Amino acid sequence: MPPRTRWLLSALVLLLAACGPTVPVRNAADASPVPGSLPGPQTPPLTDDQLAGQRVVYSYKGSTPPEPLLTAIRTGRAAGVIFFGSNTADPERFRQAVAALRQAQLQSPVHQPLLLMTDQEGGSVRRLPGAPELSARALGAQPDAVAAAQRAGQEAGANLAAAGLNVNLAPVLDVYRDPGNFIDKPQRSFGQDPALVAALGQAFVTGQHASGVAGTAKHFPGLGTAPAKADTDLGPVTLPAGQEELSAVDEAPYAAALVADVDLVMVSWAVYPALDPSRPAGLSPTVVGGELRDRLGFHGVTVTDALEAGALKAYGDTGERAVAAAAAGMDLILCSAQDPAQGADATATLSDALDSGRLDRASFLSAVDRITTLRARLR
Repeated sequence: MPPRTRWLLSALVLLLAACGPTVPVRNAADASPVPGSLPGPQTPPLTDDQLAGQRVVYSYKGSTPPEPLLTAIRTGRAAGVIFFGSNTADPERFRQAVAALRQAQLQSPVHQPLLLMTDQEGGSVRRLPGAPELSARALGAQPDAVAAAQRAGQEAGANLAAAGLNVNLAPVLDVYRDPGNFIDKPQRSFGQDPALVAALGQAFVTGQHASGVAGTAKHFPGLGTAPAKADTDLGPVTLPAGQEELSAVDEAPYAAALVADVDLVMVSWAVYPALDPSRPAGLSPTVVGGELRDRLGFHGVTVTDALEAGALKAYGDTGERAVAAAAAGMDLILCSAQDPAQGADATATLSDALDSGRLDRASFLSAVDRITTLRARLR
C-alpha cells in the first residue's frame, strides 16, 4: 500500500473513533415500522381504515372483479384476493381479472403486491386447471413419495405463477385417523403416518418456493381426528385429542414445514379442549400465540380459515368474528363468501376496534408488518 494511502486510511479510522461509537445499520426487514406506515418505497402513513384493510383478503363471484373490490384495492383497503372456480372457469377472462386487480394495486398507497391466492392442493381440490393432478393421498402412495410431493409443489407453484398468483393455500398437513372423514374423503391428506405427512408437506413447500410462490400449512393444529360426519365449514367441531397426541402427531408436520420456511399457517376453526376448551383454535390466543408462535416458534403470517364457516355461528357477524380472530393473533382475515361486502364489513369493524382501543395498536401494527413483509417478497 502506498504511504499516502496508508496515511489517509489511518486518518479516517481516527476520525471515526473521535466521533464516538458507531450505530449498526439494520437491515430494512428488521427495522420497526413507523406507526401507521408500511415498509416500501415512499409509502405514506396510513389511516386506521387502510391499516385494517391490510389484514383482509377479499373474494368475489364470477369472472369480473366488481368495482367495490377494485375501489378497496385502489384506496389501500385490501391485502389480497382469494379465487374460486367461478373466477377461474374461463382462463382468458381470469387472466384479464388478475391484470385488473394488479392494475388497481398500482394506484394504491401501499406499494407491495396484492396477495393473490387460491387452493391448488391437487386432485379434486384445484381452482386452476392443470398441475398438480395427483391428490395428496395419491402422492403419499407413490414409490418415491417425497420426490413426488416436491415435484407437485413445484408444479403447483409454476401453475399459480403463470396465472399471476403468488400464494397457494396448500399443503394440507392434517394426519387423518378416521377413513372417510371430511379431510380424507376428498383425499386431501398425505396419510395417517405423521412422519410421512411431515416429510411430504415439507417437500411440497420447498417445491413451491422454487417457483416463487408462498405456501400455506393448514389446518393447525390439525383436523385429522375429526370424525366422519364432522365439518367445520358446516358447524362446530370439537376434537378431544389430548395434548400429548396433538404435539406428537398432529403438530409434527408443522414443525417440519417451519424448517422449510413455510410462509403462512392457516389455523382451524375446531375446538381443542386440551389446548383451549372454550374457543375455536383460530379465536384462541392460547393456540395461536402459545402453541403456534411460542412453542413451535412460527414467525410468519397466520391466516384464518373461511370467516363465514358454520363453526363460528355462535361468534357474531362478520365484523365480530374478524375482531375476535385479530385479538387472538390471526394476521390475515379470510373473507371467502365470494362477496366484497364481507371484506368491507370486516375492514370497517377492525378499523373501529383499532380506533377505540379494543384491539391493541402495537399488536395490530406488528400483524400488518408481517403481512407486508411477506408481500414485499412476492411478485
